[in-house]
Amino acid sequence: MRELAIEGAWLYTPRIHHDARGSVLEWFSGREFARDVGHPLPVAQANCPVTRRGGVRGIHYADVPPGQAKYVTCVSGVVLDVIVDVRVGSPTYAQWVAVRLDDCDRQAVYLAEGLGHALMALTEQATAVYLCSTPYAPEREHGIHPLDPDIGIAWPDDVVPLLSEKDAAAPSLVNAHRLGLLPSYADCRTYADSLRGVHQAGDPVVP
Repeated sequence: MRELAIEGAWLYTPRIHHDARGSVLEWFSGREFARDVGHPLPVAQANCPVTRRGGVRGIHYADVPPGQAKYVTCVSGVVLDVIVDVRVGSPTYAQWVAVRLDDCDRQAVYLAEGLGHALMALTEQATAVYLCSTPYAPEREHGIHPLDPDIGIAWPDDVVPLLSEKDAAAPSLVNAHRLGLLPSYADCRTYADSLRGVHQAGDPVVP
């Protein structure tokens, strides 16, 4: 696990074991995750979006608390996975980081509660899987337009973005801020500290 340029965003690079039959890896280890990030990842739901080339999902985020942390990998094809800091008051507010996830390197990304998430399929079809810390709750879910120029995500020039009606109608970051739809950095920090506190007080000890 390696922390990325945005606090609460991590990249996991697995060890892949090959033999004549193929390969095997641990794409998620709760013990290693808790050791590196500082608290366990509670898994309440697992999602598996299958996306055609150019299909964009996001930018999505949820109200904090409790928010929805995500641990994402690509099991087939290639996606550009993007994490956006939409936490008002964060030192990296409105900044983004992008990671190529594919079915060769088998890397995964983790984004903490309060961060925005988007992806684009770069192959004819790509399948991602998410582990989510909380169940889907429509009343707490929000979106930012993935082509918002104020965020300026560098989507590939040779791929035409394909958006859902919902994502195409999502507000810009400025408008979401004006409407009071964005999580605060302070609330996200408090919630993250509470997770670490519970882990230190009563969760299984990670050697």
